[in-house]
Amino acid sequence: MDKKPAKPHYHGHRQRLRQRFAENGAEALADYELLELLLFRAIPRRDVKALAKDLIANFGGFAEVLGAAPERLAETPGLSLQAAHELKLIQAAGLRLHREGVMKRPVVSSWSALLDYCRAALANETREQFRILFLDRKNRLIGDEIQNHGTVDHTPVYPREVLRRTLELGASAIILVHNHPSGDPTPSRGDVDMTKDIVTAARALNVSVHDHIIVGHSDVISFKALGLL
Repeated sequence: MDKKPAKPHYHGHRQRLRQRFAENGAEALADYELLELLLFRAIPRRDVKALAKDLIANFGGFAEVLGAAPERLAETPGLSLQAAHELKLIQAAGLRLHREGVMKRPVVSSWSALLDYCRAALANETREQFRILFLDRKNRLIGDEIQNHGTVDHTPVYPREVLRRTLELGASAIILVHNHPSGDPTPSRGDVDMTKDIVTAARALNVSVHDHIIVGHSDVISFKALGLL
């Protein structure tokens, strides 16, 4: 009688990882092990431990892997573009969860969650991205939109477009958010001047600019906290 072929060794490894996660949560796993669990879904028939370790080594960390562009992820041997898009889907789900945690809540009571969301959305972007958070009269978040994409060190921002969209949504206040792909969130002279222009234009329309947040790789700064607003 023919023997059934033995299951690949990684089947047992996958089951052990899943069991550790189920019993003890993500804190019981190293970053590469948690990434393995995600890769299991995208790559069902291959050992992915070495791939997970390579990705974290190449990009610098778990969050950096999920934040990287699919094309860059797919440059790693063993990871297809389709599998890279599966990782981006997981990142998108995480961002949606972050956003739901702050939507329709007063920003004063959810400021820490708001900053966490901004970090998750922008800390690993390789190009500058300018976003606007729109608030109602009770300072609840009613919208979050990308206003513009830029290069590695510049994003064109036009006050009239910022205020046009603010009025379209019926927002009473806004928070400006952008990232510095260099990793250093220190405001540039251009950041300060652009913010002043938006504040001036907003004041004429009775719209408040509550803050301008700049996201770096590991830190976030607030114009209000720095006394620049």
